[in-house]
Amino acid sequence: MLTKELNVALDAEGFMTDPSQWTPEIAEMMAVEEGIAPLTERHWQVINWVRQEAASSGEFPSLRAISKRSGVDTKELYELFPKGPARKIARCAGYPKPKGCI
Repeated sequence: MLTKELNVALDAEGFMTDPSQWTPEIAEMMAVEEGIAPLTERHWQVINWVRQEAASSGEFPSLRAISKRSGVDTKELYELFPKGPARKIARCAGYPKPKGCI
């Protein structure tokens, strides 16, 4: 895993366990691992919104909340973060695996 080079705490599935360790460089490395690199302005719009929302509410937002309030609709979320957007967004944003993700 590329992120091991950065010396951040990851769980067994490769999710960060401490969102305060996150940096934009980590997001880029996670994107490479997830096969969605390079991150575009639209990826960053979602990642930054999720980080702000999670910091203010204390919880990772649901995919429904992301699609309703981040400015990126569900269809585009699946284009930006294919095959499991909530999981990929959480990894790139530096959060543990969202509840309800298999």
